[in-house]
Amino acid sequence: MGLTKTDIFTEKQNKLALMLKALGHPARIAIIQHLIKTNSCICGDLVDELGLAQPTISQHLKELKNTGLIQGTIEGTSVCYCIDSKVWRQLKTTLDNLFLSYKGNEECC
Repeated sequence: MGLTKTDIFTEKQNKLALMLKALGHPARIAIIQHLIKTNSCICGDLVDELGLAQPTISQHLKELKNTGLIQGTIEGTSVCYCIDSKVWRQLKTTLDNLFLSYKGNEECC
């Protein structure tokens, strides 16, 4: 059986790509920004905040949760979401290292 494309990359490369893909939609960026701004768990106020339908927001929350960027807890009939601070710090460190590794080359292209 042949390799899938992701098999030729490291686990860290694949994980970073999945997180960046999850952040590659403006609605998800808006959700993350709202979670950061409120600095607490939110339960259901994203519909009013973003102006998107609840099923649409639920799908975006699912994508963000699947990558670990956010976490959710069930409280009664609501699911409350917040940034997963451990994963967020790991993503920041990974991106910092990536950007800092570029030394620049003014004579390129």
